[in-house]
Amino acid sequence: MEYVWSLKEEHIFQTEKRGKREQRKEAYSVYDEEIGYCQGQSFLAAVLLLHMPEEQAFSVLVKIMFDYGLRELFKQNFEDLHCKFYQLERLMQEYIPDLYNHFLDISLEAHMYASQWFLTLFTAKFPLYMVFHIIDLLLCEGISVIFNVALGLLKTSKDDLLLTDFEGALKFFRVQLPKRYRSEENAKKLMELACNMKISQKKLKKYEKEYHTMREQQAQQEDPIERFERENRRLQEANMRLEQENDDLAHELVTSKIALRKDLDNAEEKADALNKELLMTKQKLIDAEEEKRRLEEESAQLKEMCRRELDKAESEIKKNSSIIGDYKQICSQLSERLEKQQTANKVEIEKIRQKVDDCERCREFFNKEGRIKGVSSAQDVLDEDTDEEKETLKNQLREMELELAQTKLQLVEAECKIQDLEHHLGLALNEVQAAKKTWFNRTLSSIKTATGVQGKETC
Repeated sequence: MEYVWSLKEEHIFQTEKRGKREQRKEAYSVYDEEIGYCQGQSFLAAVLLLHMPEEQAFSVLVKIMFDYGLRELFKQNFEDLHCKFYQLERLMQEYIPDLYNHFLDISLEAHMYASQWFLTLFTAKFPLYMVFHIIDLLLCEGISVIFNVALGLLKTSKDDLLLTDFEGALKFFRVQLPKRYRSEENAKKLMELACNMKISQKKLKKYEKEYHTMREQQAQQEDPIERFERENRRLQEANMRLEQENDDLAHELVTSKIALRKDLDNAEEKADALNKELLMTKQKLIDAEEEKRRLEEESAQLKEMCRRELDKAESEIKKNSSIIGDYKQICSQLSERLEKQQTANKVEIEKIRQKVDDCERCREFFNKEGRIKGVSSAQDVLDEDTDEEKETLKNQLREMELELAQTKLQLVEAECKIQDLEHHLGLALNEVQAAKKTWFNRTLSSIKTATGVQGKETC
């Protein structure tokens, strides 16, 4: 995963490099008149200001400059800095001899690529999380940590550097090397390698003595004019190199400004698009709410209609139930009356039979079954009267059965109407529920879509 500065970190870092540079120059130059302000201090100060207030950052900067020996690199015409370069080359000769020999072949010296590493403590071009780790190690172990990190950088980049010439190597150190450690994984591997590398202080002291001895011998052997000319050429080269680095930093600053401006424009465009989508979503929500209210009104009307139909059906059922009850009551009353009439007729017949049996004259006309013996016409009249009465009763019973059938038919029709109304009610409720779900799903989908688009654009 490549490291990308947040807008806040970039803004703070660029502000500290630009807006407060004059204040830091004046503050430290007043405090340390011997050194004054030197190029590269602003990067270190900006890193410290990201973690603490200005007063504490100034105190820590003074502590690093004095107690950790960083200010020694700026004294005596950068003599101690060149000693550090010599120590780094001797460490390369011991730990990375093939790369050391390659640099000798292409005439690449340590001051051409490592000056920023020592003067800014790697804060000029490397990502912040790597710089923070280096500063922590510096505060814990001392300034010799710079050699560990420098050797780690050279060792991990050895294969690429062995394939370059002089110009290619300088470009690699200036452009490709910082980009490689924008990956947090590569930075962690580099710091692990630097921490595992053991460089004794005795060895560094030994190389320091060698450097001073070599400088004394060169001073004794060289002609003063040639030495001054060489020193002048070296200073001119250093000046040109620093000017080039300054131009590179200025170009990076302009590039970062342009990128920030583009990011800001893109963010504004995305904000406008999101605002439009938000307005559209709000309008859709308003339409959905209106549709919901309309569906609720229709549902209420449908429920009211169904309630009225149910009340009507219930009243018809009650009416039919009362009619059936009355019919049953009438039937039971008629049955009772018929039974009573039959019983009374039987009693009356028995009485007549008894009287006929007691009368001698009547026995001549009637037999034991109560029938008339000689007069057939009377028997016919009696049979006709009985048949007419039976026919009348049958007609009444038939009418009552017909009325009962009609009542049952009305009851069945009422039950069918009730079932039909219940079916329509169920369909209406299902339609209302489906309409509610459709509205809720559309609203939820619109909100999810708007939220998903906004999350993607934010990422």
